[in-house]
Amino acid sequence: MKYLSIQDLNLQNQRVLMRVDFNVPISATDTILDDTRIVQTIPSIEYVLTQQGKLILLSHMGRPKGKRNQHLSLAPCAKRLADLIGKPVALAPDCIGPDVKSMIDHMKPGEVLLLENLRFHRGEEHPEADSSFAKKLAELGDCYINDAFGAAHRNHSSIVLLPTYFVGKSAIGFLMEKELSSLSPLILSPKRPFHLLIGGAKINTKIGVLTALLEKIDCVYLGGGIVFTFLKAQKHTIGGSLYEEKYLSEAKEFLKKCSERMIQIYFPKDFVVTTDISSGKDSKIVPLEKIEEGWSGVDIGPKTIEYWLPNLSKASTIFWNGPMGIFEIAPFSQGTKDLAKGLSTLQSTIVVGGGDSVAAIHDLKLAKNFSHISTGGGATLEFLRYGRLPGIEVLAIR
Repeated sequence: MKYLSIQDLNLQNQRVLMRVDFNVPISATDTILDDTRIVQTIPSIEYVLTQQGKLILLSHMGRPKGKRNQHLSLAPCAKRLADLIGKPVALAPDCIGPDVKSMIDHMKPGEVLLLENLRFHRGEEHPEADSSFAKKLAELGDCYINDAFGAAHRNHSSIVLLPTYFVGKSAIGFLMEKELSSLSPLILSPKRPFHLLIGGAKINTKIGVLTALLEKIDCVYLGGGIVFTFLKAQKHTIGGSLYEEKYLSEAKEFLKKCSERMIQIYFPKDFVVTTDISSGKDSKIVPLEKIEEGWSGVDIGPKTIEYWLPNLSKASTIFWNGPMGIFEIAPFSQGTKDLAKGLSTLQSTIVVGGGDSVAAIHDLKLAKNFSHISTGGGATLEFLRYGRLPGIEVLAIR
């Protein structure tokens, strides 16, 4: 598919609607905990401003379920963006309506306005119930740019309906271009050996991409919470570790397909186990074969890192998605951090897709050591699985 680039549009004195993904983690005191998604959009934002466009940013935040929720306001994002670009960023009181239109009418070229949380309106997440929401948004602009890769898998109004009002005037931003150019080779022609590192909590979000990449990968490393479903499928003793019963047959089928294709599977050699997940106090490291009843696996152990890294160093391409333990609980984040440190020393092309694996890399200030760190979580996995996303397909030149 071919798309118009942000550089293909005439932006001078135009009202530029740019869909961004400012759905960043925010503390109870409205402090942004990780501004990566905001930082990554700055090249597109600054390009529009240098072209003397009137920039109108659209984003969602959290899940307010179609109702105004002040705790999910984009105000902290407006403040942070202003700090990053060194110029004022006004925040609209809403994303549609006469007050918003009036603010846009008074904008000058080179100014920025961030609309309030799109999801305060039910029509954003449910375009089938309220198609007028996209039309009202469209009335605010002269052209449309999507730079929100992390939301491009959503069938939401600002993603799939809004660009249809701007035929020939819809384009992708620099971040979207970067994501597509970095992820597409993993689908089309990854340099081999291609190793896949998969963690995270839920197998249902991972089994699709695992299966879709079967023809392209040479090795799979399984960690995080999902590994226990695969271990259970092989009749390993997993103690009190959580697994998903309804996915046992799919896990077994995946392992069978790997065996038929001579794809090497690497399971952890050891685990951090505990009897009290919430506190993280009562824990120890045991070999895979020694997880006792009443003890739950919550992280990979040091012997796993020692076992995996020499094999990972043989890969030409590595894709990593998902933490190796319960990353949000500090005692169970060490395996993910140690893996990030180890990967950062390799010469391979390493692409990291979303979530806590990305958080670990940023915490350790190792981002420059990785080939590409995707801003998408679910979007990255869906793109690798299907090779397309709704928010990208709608922008294709026909």
